Amino acid sequence: MGVLTSGALAIYDLLEPIADASHTRDRKRSPPDSACMRGTRLEVVRKVGAWTSSCILIDGEPHICWMHGYVGSGKSAISLEICTKSESQGQPVASFCFFRNAGDRSRIWRFATTIADQMAAVVPETAPFVRAAATASPGLKNFPAPVTPVVMQMQRLVYRPFKSAADRGPIESLAGRPFLIVIDGLDECEDKDEVGELIDSMFSFFDDNPFIPLRIFITSRVEQHIQSRLNVPGVHFHDLVDHCSDNDITAFLEVLFQDAGRRSPVIRAYVREHGEWPTPSEKRKLVHHIGGSFIFASAVFKFIMGSNTPRRDLTTPMDRLPLALKMNPGLDGLYAQTLERSEHIPHFHNIISTIALLHTPLPTSGIAEVLGIRTYEVVNVLVDLQAIIQVPGTDDIPVTLCHTSLRDFLTIQSRSGRFFAHPRHHGHLYLRLLQCEFELRRRRPGVVIHLSECTPAVAYSRRYSANHLGKGQSFLNPSETKSAICSCREMLRLPPSSPELIQALADAVCRSAPSDMISHADLEEAISLYRQALLLKPPGDEGRWLSLHTLGYALSSYYTSTGDLDHLEEAISVCREALELRTSPHSDRAYLLHQLAGLFKAPYDRCKAMADLEKAISIHREALELRPSPHPDRSYSLNELAVSLTDRYQGIQSMSDLEEAISLHREALELQPSPHPERSWSLSNCITQGLVKTIADLEEAIFLSREAVELRPSPHPDRSDSLNELAVSLAARYHCTQSMADLEETFPCIVKHLTSTISSSRTLVVTQQPRYIYTQGSLSAYKSHS
Repeated sequence: MGVLTSGALAIYDLLEPIADASHTRDRKRSPPDSACMRGTRLEVVRKVGAWTSSCILIDGEPHICWMHGYVGSGKSAISLEICTKSESQGQPVASFCFFRNAGDRSRIWRFATTIADQMAAVVPETAPFVRAAATASPGLKNFPAPVTPVVMQMQRLVYRPFKSAADRGPIESLAGRPFLIVIDGLDECEDKDEVGELIDSMFSFFDDNPFIPLRIFITSRVEQHIQSRLNVPGVHFHDLVDHCSDNDITAFLEVLFQDAGRRSPVIRAYVREHGEWPTPSEKRKLVHHIGGSFIFASAVFKFIMGSNTPRRDLTTPMDRLPLALKMNPGLDGLYAQTLERSEHIPHFHNIISTIALLHTPLPTSGIAEVLGIRTYEVVNVLVDLQAIIQVPGTDDIPVTLCHTSLRDFLTIQSRSGRFFAHPRHHGHLYLRLLQCEFELRRRRPGVVIHLSECTPAVAYSRRYSANHLGKGQSFLNPSETKSAICSCREMLRLPPSSPELIQALADAVCRSAPSDMISHADLEEAISLYRQALLLKPPGDEGRWLSLHTLGYALSSYYTSTGDLDHLEEAISVCREALELRTSPHSDRAYLLHQLAGLFKAPYDRCKAMADLEKAISIHREALELRPSPHPDRSYSLNELAVSLTDRYQGIQSMSDLEEAISLHREALELQPSPHPERSWSLSNCITQGLVKTIADLEEAIFLSREAVELRPSPHPDRSDSLNELAVSLAARYHCTQSMADLEETFPCIVKHLTSTISSSRTLVVTQQPRYIYTQGSLSAYKSHS
């Protein structure tokens, strides 16, 4: 936040920037909590510092500097050091630290307003121009909802005001130095398309204004959407691999061990009796073992000092140092070895899974409320995990991960093993969040409870409970679904009602069973509730688009179940209205386009009307264009378009459709390398879309089917589908080759598939699943050979 003069405060109110995203934030509350230890990173800080302060007119250095490095290489610490050093030398600095799963700090929509607010404070000559732009166009602030593209925000709130100030003559507040914008952790931003557009806009601005006194320093991991734009001539470039020396790690550990020696009476007593500790030889071994990773060095030190050691452990730092030399230097090994120290404590797995799956961090009190346990029980689990999880000293500060790679570890089963945060925990979170809301309303009947009055768990619930339902729905058993519906009904009986509660009940009813098994009565109730909620979200209400989307989903499900065209036409109408409220480049637009395409494809699936399929394909293409590589949801768009093209191929036998469908499916797989959590869905599409035409295709289908089964371990809700697909492929190869090995493998797949189907309470109806027919014939063949 900028200096609180009356002008800057007015700008702050106009822009509503993120208060905890800059280098001046409280890093204990808002990670990453990274800083350079004295004597470390001297060379790279010197080189970047020389670039930041050099004169644009004389030195001819590029306007943009990109520093990249791997996980734990110290990017955030260096960017903080650059900010503080530049400020100490009188250079104006504005900064933004992206951080994954940290609410708005993981999105791009409030980046420009946050930079503009800081710029107005440190370069006051720009303040009148920023204020004028914000006053003239209130939508530029993109809060509480994004309506303006980031490129337009930057042009009107940052670039144009700064240029206007520069055009008036030398900017006195710069004191001959460039204005510096520091963007840390750009790879942590979820809006990858908009990141690319932001970078492109920087180049355009500097091409038009080659002598403007502005420099932009960016740090990130190497990701394609960033590297493809910044790894070009005209960008100052630093690879941290070239700057991570053993000398830096040595200096880092030296400072830590010196400080520990002053604080620990055990170490002081040991040194008096035995001399220097660690010895020079032990330090050299540690440095060699650490291999240049500051995050690993920090974790190793914490392990040695006992900050992540069980309290019943009676070993000393001197005892633990030799053990540290055996720790796996890969982060996965570090995470596993740290987590196992607390896994015996009650509620461990629920607490860790909750932290991994939350959409935005909660404090220890909020986690405890969500899980229905005591705050001290959460702290009891986390206190020994502070090498990898940032545990605040008070109950009201969010618990955060020391590094976002821990979330990747916990959500990929092949990496985390027994520590895996299973998707079914989303369902548990959904049920608990409903209970938290119910308990609060029961304590305060007849009162409108505003968001600011809610407990952390209830405030979180109102924003994210539907997301957890969507991700955990397939794991809920009938009794849990019934419980959710009952909770929503009871809450609605406690006045006053609200559109959010009506929407919550509609969601619970509409998703009470798989879409092909839900009863007509439940669908009719859900539609009625969604219509009620929509009436309470009139035109102009920010939440109207979501009510339209969910009503469209329920109407579509009703059409699929009954064939009633009136419901289909209404679904198309409400979906089109939702699209009007989410114009390009809004991130939700592609999702709504796919919904509309599905509404056109639904009648084709019933009546094979090619005109409907043509419309669906056209709309899917529009959605795909909104998700260029490497957009995280591009694979979904590729698969959706490929499925429709396969349908058209099966109708008109156009080889170009088949070839394009295969190409799209392959691209989707390339974007989801194993063990990507969505890879199994792409694999399933490749196998089931009628693309297997030759023995070579069968060989590939069997290979992909085996991988899909591995990616869907029991009790994954779609494991039975993958087993069936493997059985179908093996049976098809048997019919071609008469290989008994294929037949003998097919039968166990069928048995496992049927067992999985029964255990997940799904009804097997052969007439509705043509893929099973091949398998039935193979089963008969198996019996005859037996």
